[in-house]
Amino acid sequence: MHVPDGFINAPVSAVAGAVAAGAVAVSLKGARRELDEKTAPLAGLVAAFIFAVQMLNFPVAAGTSGHLLGGALAAILVGPYTGVLCVSVVLLMQGVLFADGGLTALGVNISDMAIVTTVVAYLVFRGLVKVLPRKRRSITVASFTAALLSVPAAAVAFTLIYAVGGTTDVSIGKVATAMVGVHVLIGIGEAAITALTVGAVVAVRPDLVYGARGLTRPLKLRVGGELVDAPATEPAAGAAGPAPVAARSTRKVWIAGIVTSLVLAGFVSFYASANPDGLEKVAHDKGIDKEAEEHASADSPLADYGVKDIADARLSGGLAGVIGVGVTVVAGSAVFWALRRRRTDDASPAAVPESEQV
Repeated sequence: MHVPDGFINAPVSAVAGAVAAGAVAVSLKGARRELDEKTAPLAGLVAAFIFAVQMLNFPVAAGTSGHLLGGALAAILVGPYTGVLCVSVVLLMQGVLFADGGLTALGVNISDMAIVTTVVAYLVFRGLVKVLPRKRRSITVASFTAALLSVPAAAVAFTLIYAVGGTTDVSIGKVATAMVGVHVLIGIGEAAITALTVGAVVAVRPDLVYGARGLTRPLKLRVGGELVDAPATEPAAGAAGPAPVAARSTRKVWIAGIVTSLVLAGFVSFYASANPDGLEKVAHDKGIDKEAEEHASADSPLADYGVKDIADARLSGGLAGVIGVGVTVVAGSAVFWALRRRRTDDASPAAVPESEQV
């Protein structure tokens, strides 16, 4: 659903850019509350994983393919504000380095793929977990449903944007029917990927799933041959005594995640469907793409997810995928660690007025 340049006129693109900038600014502030000692190390990894899985187009119907949007997955794993930032980082890397999604349409893409999917998915997810039994299986079910609904919601959002600022004279009713129809099918793939990923993390480390906090049974650890509840919190910095058993490192999860992302982007992506994705198919069939413009980064060494001057398609695409995962995890981690450090600085005694200190 990456919207290229030329689909939406300049005034509406500018408004969408302003909306996206405002949402990112709000998310930067909100993410400072979400990025704790568990979430911060994983947020950059989530962005890299979404980048990798978005390279895996899967066939849906009638010569059309789909791929993960990632808003639901990011929101559930690391929180809605951080989720918006994760998907925004992915879209920025794709637009600048890989010529995927127009640069003048970046605001449209962030509004549609990052904001709409994340907000819709998280609202549905939170609503479901409040009424479903408080079990880990309920988290997987809620993740599936939230992801499923987030994709057609994004399709509806694009249709509304196109109705206001589309550059071709096309029946909006036909566009809406085609967009929602194909993206309901794509949503099934999105739901399956999201539910499997969230379910896998919940099964191993439920404490790392933002959306599962307070909803799962207490983490059990074996101490002295007996199962005990892990402490809910970690000690304050400099506190005396041994660290609680709950203070487990995220290193193994991080390593497993980055290796998985590299394998998916560097190897499995070669076997992805070559069919056009949902928006490309609808745009071609309905004539939306008549005014499409060449991407400003079309001459990028990594344009179209291949490395320039490398003739072997498998090697070129795999290397581009590996580079993309690396750049995304570095860029995302830099943003999230900076926000985490800002939160820590704001919470320090020096940052609190003397009259408010106890």
